Parts: sequence; C-alpha cells; structure tokens
Amino acid sequence: MRLNLAVLPGDGIGTEIVEAAMRVVKAICEKNRHELTYSYGLCGAAAIEATGNPYPEETHQLCMQSDAVLFGAVGDPKFDNDPSARVRPEQGLLAMRSRLGLYANLRPITTFESLVHHSPLRTELVAGADLLCIRELTGGLYFGRPQGRSEDGNTAYDTCVYTRKEVERIVVLAFEYAMKRRKKLTVVDKANVLATSRLWRQVAQEIAPRYPEVEVEYMFVDNVAMRLIQWPKSFDVIVTENMFGDILTDEASVITGSMGLLPSASVGVHTSVFEPIHGSWPQAAGQNIANPLATVLSAAMMFETAFGLVAEAALIRKAVGASIEAGVRTADIQIEGVPAYKTSEVADWLTNYIQKG
Repeated sequence: MRLNLAVLPGDGIGTEIVEAAMRVVKAICEKNRHELTYSYGLCGAAAIEATGNPYPEETHQLCMQSDAVLFGAVGDPKFDNDPSARVRPEQGLLAMRSRLGLYANLRPITTFESLVHHSPLRTELVAGADLLCIRELTGGLYFGRPQGRSEDGNTAYDTCVYTRKEVERIVVLAFEYAMKRRKKLTVVDKANVLATSRLWRQVAQEIAPRYPEVEVEYMFVDNVAMRLIQWPKSFDVIVTENMFGDILTDEASVITGSMGLLPSASVGVHTSVFEPIHGSWPQAAGQNIANPLATVLSAAMMFETAFGLVAEAALIRKAVGASIEAGVRTADIQIEGVPAYKTSEVADWLTNYIQKG
C-alpha cells in the first residue's frame, strides 16, 4: 500500500517527537512493505518566522494533497507573553482545522497497567478506564464572530455560535462510535445557561431514537468535570462542543498519569490530522527529553483510521506497551530512582521491537 504523508513538526518539542514517530512509521512500512512518501511543512511560530503566516498556503496545499497529516504541536512564549500580538502560532492550528474541515477530534483515554500508579487518582479509580472523547472542532467560541476588543482595549468579546448541521454531524459520529464500543454515550453541555447548549441537547435528543441500542445520558459540563475524577470508568463515549472538549480532555489526562501518553485524530471533510494532545513545551525543546509516546500512538491511530491498517496499528500499540513494561520511559513516567530514557532512545527501542516483532 502507498502512504503519502504531510509531516508538520510545528514548534518546541514538535521536531523531536515527530521525528521519533516518523522512525516508527518508517519501521512499520518497511516491515509490511508499504511504500512511504512524505514531505515536511511549516505551521505555528516556525511558519510565522519564515512567512508571517502561521498556516501558509504552501502547507495547506501539502495537506490537501496528502493521505494523512502527522502533526506535532504549536506555541511559543514569545507570543504567549505578548497580548497585543496580532498573529499567533495557535491561529495556524485553527486555520488548519477550519480549511481542512476537521470537525471532529477523537481522543481515546486508556490506561497502562504498569503506569496507573502515576495518576494522582487512586489506582482503583483509574485501572481499566477506557473512554473516547469526541470534541467538535470547528465551531463554538474559538471560531465564532464577532470576536475582538474595543478600540480603547477595555472590553473584549467572543461569540459562541453553532448551527444545527454542525451539531448533527458530530452527534451522529458519536453515536456511530458508541455502537462500536460499549453502547453508552454521554452528551455534555451547559443547557441550563447557554442557548447553544440547548440546541446541542435538542439535536441529540432528536437523533437518539435512531440508535435504540445506545444508552444516552445528558450531563452538564461541570458535573462531567467532577465525575471524570470521581468515577472515570463510568464513561464510554463523550461528545461535546469545542471549548468544553478542550478543557475536559486535558483534565482526563490525569487518568493516564501523563499528557505524554494521549494521542488524537482530527477527522472531517478533507485530509485527517493525527497529533498528540499536549503542547509544544518550548522550555524542553532541543533537550531530547520529551515523551514521544503520544505522537507514536497518534501514528497508530493514523494507520488504523486513515489507511485501515489495523494490524500495523496494533503492533505499534503493542510496542508502546512493551516499552513501558520494560521501563523504557522518559522522565515524566519513569519510576523514581530509575534513570530516564531520552526521546531518541525510546524511538530506538520501539523501532528495534517492531523490526524484530
């Protein structure tokens, strides 16, 4: 099979973690005799420095012409610490989502048996947790207009907008995934306060009869935030709007014990994007200490979701599990008193495992 990838390392640790993931991708393709072609593109602060645009047209065309996009992270303190900056790295990520029509972000939250003690939550709460968060990705506050500040700078405003079509497509997708899993769906909103949330709940209630096998519950976002910590194993599939999903999935990272373990897939109208959920961690850039496993697991999602190569995805996940069991871990998940592995050393181990497996 031929795999044609766009590779966007982005900023900060993006270069290191994407390089580690690409080594795994190459090992899988070589082992299974897939033809791999790939090209690199700029996004985020790196793109601003080079072109003035956080998502250049050249990068967009590269993504459109590829079968899948492997993405790192964007963000730079230079922009974070300048509230007056008109162009920001994160605008590149939002532009990519909008222009590629990536309306759904899939974030699986699973635990590794040997790492449950790394979670700040009690072991009995997190052991065996397995849920899928489906976040709407191109609507809501992040994209609503008008958005801005008054001329005197003393008033700021954002607009939360959703259409029926936007809600329907993400809710239907969530029901479809629930049917493939344990047939339970939690629809998250703030319908007691927000008009957009009332639309979400209405549309979900209209769609639910099409899926009589799925148990549906409707919960306010604050209640879900609490239950993710108290009883994470009560969830199967969670679907929610853009900002709620952004916050809840970061909160859910405590279930696994590290953000460095959480992959994601963004799917929609055009080319799908596969990326870790963590940020660019610019302070660690170039130090070879970042955990590459979330990006490697995102590559596994890419093989499965973009190419239908289930066995290849399974081998990557098996390799990741084996590396953790063998103690081949970066500092964020290493056992106290045991030397941590470098990013590149984890990649060495994974590729060797795949080659021999």
